[in-house]
Amino acid sequence: MTRAKVHADGLTRCPWPGEDPLYVAYHDTEWGVPEYDDRALYEKLILDGFQAGLSWITILRKRDNFRRAFDDFEPARIARYDARKVEALMNDAGIVRNRAKIEGAINSAKAYLRIMEDGPGFSTLLWDFLDGRPKVNRFKTTASVPAATPLSTKMSKELVARGFKFVGPTIVYAFMQATGMVNDHLVSCHCHETCGHRQRKPRLVRR
Repeated sequence: MTRAKVHADGLTRCPWPGEDPLYVAYHDTEWGVPEYDDRALYEKLILDGFQAGLSWITILRKRDNFRRAFDDFEPARIARYDARKVEALMNDAGIVRNRAKIEGAINSAKAYLRIMEDGPGFSTLLWDFLDGRPKVNRFKTTASVPAATPLSTKMSKELVARGFKFVGPTIVYAFMQATGMVNDHLVSCHCHETCGHRQRKPRLVRR
């Protein structure tokens, strides 16, 4: 199914979350809602990298485990991970145990810290590609939604140049969709008109 679907609660939603309560809640409250917090954006980019070759629901079900294993995605801590920590993560059954992706998260943390120290800031760097405003699409079917765009390719190249790993154009576009940089809820989905105006509740503790 590529068109929006009416659920038992009477709300019309994009078809991809199916009936899974966790996935439906993610669709309704997170996906497509603009995210401007630097560290939250880092977390999402890393998780999207871990998703490569897997489904997002697999990562979503493990997200709390990832947060525990990766020090709540605090880049300053992750940047200091050594070989022993990598081995500990490789033995953690609660996450996706992929050495290249784990080491990529460490490299990306170092790149993030350079951007935060030297400027312009991670959120600013990313949102400047969209002049600070979400791009609202009006797709009627998921078949019309692209896997990547010239803009995600441009952002990908910038991230790679700065030292980030697992940030190809397709991963970056999925990241842009999830963080509300683009609104790809189908036009008939109940979230399409509202998600761009919502504000996320801060989850991360400032350190």
